[in-house]
Amino acid sequence: MARMTLYNKRDLLSSLMFLGFGLLFLIYAQDYNMGTTRRMGPAFFPTMLAVLQIGLGLLIGILAFVPANTDEEPIHSTDWRGLGLIVGSVFLFAQLLPFAGFVVAAPVLLLLASLASPESSWKERIAMAIILTVGCILVFRIGLEMTFPIWPPSLS
Repeated sequence: MARMTLYNKRDLLSSLMFLGFGLLFLIYAQDYNMGTTRRMGPAFFPTMLAVLQIGLGLLIGILAFVPANTDEEPIHSTDWRGLGLIVGSVFLFAQLLPFAGFVVAAPVLLLLASLASPESSWKERIAMAIILTVGCILVFRIGLEMTFPIWPPSLS
């Protein structure tokens, strides 16, 4: 009986992550109506993405056992500070949006998340926050006509 040899631990861990999230989204999407390809329901797109993600996870998992690249780099420790800043900024955005509006919540999200990487200056961070905030308002509020508060309720 042939024995399988793991050649790339990083690929195996990545495949498990893709499979886990794909299965989670696939299960979660089943609470909604699937619809048909002609009249897609709210579960159609998340289900198709979940299936693609599961397929990608399977492919990466198989490739972890193929001796293509044996010069594997060591897995580095997790940057908990950066992860905390990014997750915290998203949580803070969700809490700020109804009370402070998009023009306050989006720059707070972007500036706080940008602190996770020391590679940019404050000038670049502020420019990015302004450009992305204006771009998101143009695309989502004006272009797609999504309803979310732009300004704080006290200024509306």
